[in-house]
Amino acid sequence: MEKAIFGAGCFWQVEIDFANVDGVTATAVGYSGGHLPSPSYQQVCSGRTGHAEVVEVEYDPARVSYERLLDLFWESHDPTQVNRQGPDVGEQYRSAIFYTTPQQHEAALASKARVQGNFNRPIATEITPAAEFFPAEDYHQRYLVKRGMATCRVPASTR
Repeated sequence: MEKAIFGAGCFWQVEIDFANVDGVTATAVGYSGGHLPSPSYQQVCSGRTGHAEVVEVEYDPARVSYERLLDLFWESHDPTQVNRQGPDVGEQYRSAIFYTTPQQHEAALASKARVQGNFNRPIATEITPAAEFFPAEDYHQRYLVKRGMATCRVPASTR
Protein backbone atom coordinates (compact mmCIF):
# COMPACT_ATOMS: atom_id res chain seq x y z
CA MET A 1 0.00 0.00 0.00
CA GLU A 2 1.02 3.58 -0.63
CA LYS A 3 -0.23 6.86 0.78
CA ALA A 4 -1.11 10.20 -0.76
CA ILE A 5 -2.26 13.41 0.92
CA PHE A 6 -4.55 15.94 -0.77
CA GLY A 7 -6.15 19.20 0.30
CA ALA A 8 -9.05 20.42 -1.83
CA GLY A 9 -11.30 22.43 0.45
CA CYS A 10 -13.57 20.96 3.10
CA PHE A 11 -12.26 17.46 3.79
CA TRP A 12 -15.69 15.81 4.10
CA GLN A 13 -16.35 15.90 0.34
CA VAL A 14 -12.75 15.16 -0.61
CA GLU A 15 -12.80 12.04 1.56
CA ILE A 16 -15.95 10.63 -0.04
CA ASP A 17 -14.59 11.35 -3.54
CA PHE A 18 -11.46 9.29 -2.87
CA ALA A 19 -13.12 6.61 -0.72
CA ASN A 20 -15.29 5.62 -3.69
CA VAL A 21 -12.32 4.85 -5.96
CA ASP A 22 -11.60 1.18 -6.65
CA GLY A 23 -8.13 0.51 -5.29
CA VAL A 24 -8.36 3.00 -2.44
CA THR A 25 -8.17 0.86 0.69
CA ALA A 26 -8.59 3.55 3.38
CA THR A 27 -9.10 7.25 3.85
CA ALA A 28 -8.70 9.53 6.84
CA VAL A 29 -9.42 13.22 7.19
CA GLY A 30 -7.04 15.42 9.08
CA TYR A 31 -4.66 18.32 9.05
CA SER A 32 -1.24 18.85 7.53
CA GLY A 33 1.14 21.52 6.32
CA GLY A 34 1.15 23.73 9.38
CA HIS A 35 3.25 24.50 12.42
CA LEU A 36 1.03 23.48 15.36
CA PRO A 37 1.41 19.86 16.55
CA SER A 38 -1.79 17.86 17.06
CA PRO A 39 -4.19 20.70 16.20
CA SER A 40 -7.90 20.56 16.89
CA TYR A 41 -10.58 21.38 14.34
CA GLN A 42 -11.29 24.65 16.15
CA GLN A 43 -7.61 25.61 16.03
CA VAL A 44 -7.34 24.83 12.32
CA CYS A 45 -10.55 26.79 11.62
CA SER A 46 -8.97 29.82 13.31
CA GLY A 47 -6.61 30.07 10.33
CA ARG A 48 -3.62 30.52 12.63
CA THR A 49 -2.09 27.02 12.50
CA GLY A 50 -0.91 26.94 8.89
CA HIS A 51 -2.61 23.57 8.46
CA ALA A 52 -4.87 22.61 5.58
CA GLU A 53 -7.83 20.28 5.85
CA VAL A 54 -6.58 17.19 4.03
CA VAL A 55 -7.38 13.60 3.23
CA GLU A 56 -4.80 10.88 3.62
CA VAL A 57 -5.48 8.24 0.99
CA GLU A 58 -4.13 4.71 1.31
CA TYR A 59 -4.20 2.93 -2.03
CA ASP A 60 -3.05 -0.20 -3.81
CA PRO A 61 -0.89 0.93 -6.75
CA ALA A 62 -1.60 -2.37 -8.51
CA ARG A 63 -5.28 -1.36 -8.67
CA VAL A 64 -5.20 2.43 -8.98
CA SER A 65 -2.34 4.66 -10.05
CA TYR A 66 -1.22 7.82 -8.33
CA GLU A 67 -1.86 9.56 -11.65
CA ARG A 68 -5.54 8.49 -11.50
CA LEU A 69 -5.75 9.92 -7.97
CA LEU A 70 -4.26 13.17 -9.28
CA ASP A 71 -6.88 13.27 -12.05
CA LEU A 72 -9.63 12.92 -9.44
CA PHE A 73 -8.00 15.63 -7.32
CA TRP A 74 -8.07 18.14 -10.22
CA GLU A 75 -11.66 17.20 -11.10
CA SER A 76 -12.97 17.44 -7.54
CA HIS A 77 -12.37 21.15 -6.88
CA ASP A 78 -11.33 24.47 -8.39
CA PRO A 79 -7.54 24.54 -8.03
CA THR A 80 -7.36 28.14 -9.26
CA GLN A 81 -8.93 29.52 -6.09
CA VAL A 82 -6.47 30.79 -3.50
CA ASN A 83 -7.20 29.81 0.11
CA ARG A 84 -10.82 28.93 -0.50
CA GLN A 85 -13.28 26.53 -2.07
CA GLY A 86 -16.79 27.84 -2.63
CA PRO A 87 -18.07 29.46 0.57
CA ASP A 88 -15.19 28.07 2.68
CA VAL A 89 -12.49 30.73 3.01
CA GLY A 90 -9.10 30.53 4.70
CA GLU A 91 -5.72 28.89 4.23
CA GLN A 92 -7.12 25.71 5.80
CA TYR A 93 -9.16 25.25 2.60
CA ARG A 94 -6.25 25.73 0.21
CA SER A 95 -5.59 23.42 -2.70
CA ALA A 96 -2.56 21.30 -1.89
CA ILE A 97 -0.74 18.14 -2.86
CA PHE A 98 1.58 16.84 -0.16
CA TYR A 99 3.85 14.34 -1.89
CA THR A 100 5.40 11.43 0.00
CA THR A 101 7.98 10.28 -2.56
CA PRO A 102 10.12 11.85 -5.30
CA GLN A 103 7.99 9.94 -7.83
CA GLN A 104 4.81 11.53 -6.46
CA HIS A 105 6.49 14.94 -6.67
CA GLU A 106 7.38 14.46 -10.33
CA ALA A 107 3.94 13.07 -11.14
CA ALA A 108 2.18 15.96 -9.38
CA LEU A 109 4.23 18.59 -11.24
CA ALA A 110 3.65 16.87 -14.60
CA SER A 111 -0.06 16.50 -13.87
CA LYS A 112 -0.40 20.17 -12.92
CA ALA A 113 1.33 21.24 -16.14
CA ARG A 114 -0.91 18.92 -18.17
CA VAL A 115 -4.23 20.17 -16.71
CA GLN A 116 -3.36 23.88 -16.59
CA GLY A 117 -4.85 24.27 -20.08
CA ASN A 118 -8.25 23.21 -18.70
CA PHE A 119 -8.46 26.38 -16.59
CA ASN A 120 -8.76 30.07 -17.47
CA ARG A 121 -6.69 31.14 -14.47
CA PRO A 122 -3.37 29.88 -13.10
CA ILE A 123 -3.56 26.85 -10.84
CA ALA A 124 -2.87 27.92 -7.26
CA THR A 125 -2.31 24.42 -5.88
CA GLU A 126 0.75 24.10 -3.67
CA ILE A 127 2.87 21.00 -4.24
CA THR A 128 5.06 20.43 -1.21
CA PRO A 129 6.69 17.58 0.70
CA ALA A 130 4.32 15.82 3.06
CA ALA A 131 4.52 17.09 6.60
CA GLU A 132 3.15 15.18 9.54
CA PHE A 133 -0.49 14.14 9.11
CA PHE A 134 -2.68 14.73 12.16
CA PRO A 135 -5.97 12.79 12.06
CA ALA A 136 -9.05 14.91 12.68
CA GLU A 137 -11.43 14.13 15.50
CA ASP A 138 -13.49 10.94 15.18
CA TYR A 139 -16.71 12.77 14.38
CA HIS A 140 -15.10 14.10 11.17
CA GLN A 141 -14.07 10.65 9.89
CA ARG A 142 -16.53 9.39 7.24
CA TYR A 143 -18.71 12.36 8.18
CA LEU A 144 -20.99 12.23 5.14
CA VAL A 145 -21.45 8.46 5.35
CA LYS A 146 -22.37 8.69 9.04
CA ARG A 147 -25.06 11.22 8.14
CA GLY A 148 -26.42 9.34 5.13
CA MET A 149 -25.28 12.09 2.77
CA ALA A 150 -23.85 11.44 -0.67
CA THR A 151 -22.31 14.89 -1.06
CA CYS A 152 -21.84 18.32 0.42
CA ARG A 153 -20.43 19.70 -2.81
CA VAL A 154 -21.21 23.32 -3.63
CA PRO A 155 -23.29 23.43 -6.83
CA ALA A 156 -21.22 24.59 -9.81
CA SER A 157 -23.50 27.57 -10.35
CA THR A 158 -22.38 29.09 -7.03
CA ARG A 159 -18.67 28.41 -7.38
